[in-house]
Amino acid sequence: MPELPDITIYLEALERRILNRPLQRIRIASPFLVRTAVPPIERAHGKRVIALIRMGKRIVFGLEGNLWMVLHLMIAGRLHWREPGAKLARKLALAAFDFTDGTLLLTEAGTRKRASLHLVEGQEALSRLHPGGLDVLRASPEDFTASLTSENHTLKRALTDPRLFSGIGNAYSDEILHRAKLSPIALTQKLGSEEIQRLHDSTQAVLREWIERLREEAGDEFPEGVTAFRPGMAVHGRFGQPCPTCGGKVQRIRYAENETNYCPTCQTGGRLLSDRSLSLLLKKDWPKTPEELEEMRASHRR
Repeated sequence: MPELPDITIYLEALERRILNRPLQRIRIASPFLVRTAVPPIERAHGKRVIALIRMGKRIVFGLEGNLWMVLHLMIAGRLHWREPGAKLARKLALAAFDFTDGTLLLTEAGTRKRASLHLVEGQEALSRLHPGGLDVLRASPEDFTASLTSENHTLKRALTDPRLFSGIGNAYSDEILHRAKLSPIALTQKLGSEEIQRLHDSTQAVLREWIERLREEAGDEFPEGVTAFRPGMAVHGRFGQPCPTCGGKVQRIRYAENETNYCPTCQTGGRLLSDRSLSLLLKKDWPKTPEELEEMRASHRR
């Protein structure tokens, strides 16, 4: 799912192409995309784009007439800038937003269409779509602490909760926790002040660094290749590979469609966190350290 750094770069690219320009028309390929009926989507036709805003992981297009178009890319939604009047690909295309100088295409890979588009009128209606999470790049240590400790959750869950923090998802939460040298399952209300300060600093540093990396990578081009898995990441998507800090193997916890990647040496004092599916199977035989896990795997290969 595109997260804060990715959405920031999308917005910068859109500002250079569509800000203060009229949206000529919207072509909808998938009826499941539009989640609002009033006002009708046709009300956006011909309206000038007067604002582009990030709202969590959503992209907000402010249009003339106090209209707000809110796009949530979800996991597999991506944006592409194409020539004016570009065709809608049959399998992947969800919508096309036509401008004089080009067409913004919205695509979504896979069969489960989750991306959404809302058109609402007025600030009050827009605010109802805001999850309410804290803007972490502007948050003071005090505000960050208050949001983090408002509920007693694991750090992984807290960082990715859109009601607590704005724009952080599965990928960058892994990177933030690795930079902060904190366990993803540590409980928020049991952290010391020094650990919270470290998490605050790491959150801002990691997100700012990746915004700069992605900005340099895109240059003046429209950002393609938006992905949650990047070669420069420390732990996310690097299961079994060496940690860039200590050289130990990156481990993971898998649950549902997501997984958490972490370094036992840097983050958990060498302790192997329980993988829900495997630990339920192995129960008391679940290894406690990466070394025990390797021994178990080796014995199964013999």
